[in-house]
Amino acid sequence: MYNLGIDLGGMSVKVGVVDENNSIIGKAAVPTNSPNQPPRPADDIMDDIASACRLAVENAGISFDEVANIGLGCPGSVNSSTGMLEFSGNLGMRDYPIAAKLEERLERKVFVENDANAAAFGESIAGAAKGAKNAVCVTLGTGVGGGIIIDGKIYSGSNYAGGELGHMVIVADGKYCTCGRHGCWEAYASATALIYQTQVKMLNDKTSDMWKLVDGDLRNVNGRTAFDAYRMGDKAGSEVVDKYISYIACGVTNVINIFQPDIICIGGGISKEGDTLIAPLMKYVNADRFGKNLAKQTEIVTAKLGNDAGIIGAANLYLNAQ
Repeated sequence: MYNLGIDLGGMSVKVGVVDENNSIIGKAAVPTNSPNQPPRPADDIMDDIASACRLAVENAGISFDEVANIGLGCPGSVNSSTGMLEFSGNLGMRDYPIAAKLEERLERKVFVENDANAAAFGESIAGAAKGAKNAVCVTLGTGVGGGIIIDGKIYSGSNYAGGELGHMVIVADGKYCTCGRHGCWEAYASATALIYQTQVKMLNDKTSDMWKLVDGDLRNVNGRTAFDAYRMGDKAGSEVVDKYISYIACGVTNVINIFQPDIICIGGGISKEGDTLIAPLMKYVNADRFGKNLAKQTEIVTAKLGNDAGIIGAANLYLNAQ
């Protein structure tokens, strides 16, 4: 049996054919929208997704008749019960029957879910959270995404808009967040926030080795700059990394105190720092978490599936519906 997973993003669509061992045996990708351009018509995007699905199946060397289930993860508020994409700013869609539109084109039932939830489900099915009954997955990327697994199922709240962990406030009246609030976790712990924090530190310390790493141009700063400087023994870089990790720890500790999951897995580009991130993060969390004296504690690990988490999770969404 083969399942098809679709990871729909604001800029591209990635599709994969997933076998019974949750290995991806065929892929395809198409653009969604172009940078700095208005979103394309939704139906045109659906046409391209359908074409990518058929190409992925062809690349897998199987026939479409061998595809048993199709799942789609996409950004925004997704009603998995009705198959309606209620709102997605990244895609320019509102109250769009995304499941029905794909079912028309693919002649199969399509299961839909928020993309962060689908990625979290992928990690719980085949990644770092495999075997965990309760898990939370946090993605440190352009924003801070979150996916919650309770009793092996995706938790998305009564209106399918839950799990927005990046928009819990960690600093009252703090930095402005794109959601409209101030002090959100995302405004401090995203890769975007890290880049800003690095740039500010560099402007305040012209002797930092971080200037050498970016050839003297602040525009070259990325999520690795401060970490690379930290490993070089640079004081300013070390200060950026330590403060940034403290922000991550604040949100992770909140998540543990609320859910007490078996595992929290950290994904996104920043997670590639591995132990450089996880070891100090654990020190902060262990000092502050509620119930620190309990025998069973939440394990904090890096995500394993990378960019494939969304595909694998989407391909298995039929299990979440059972």
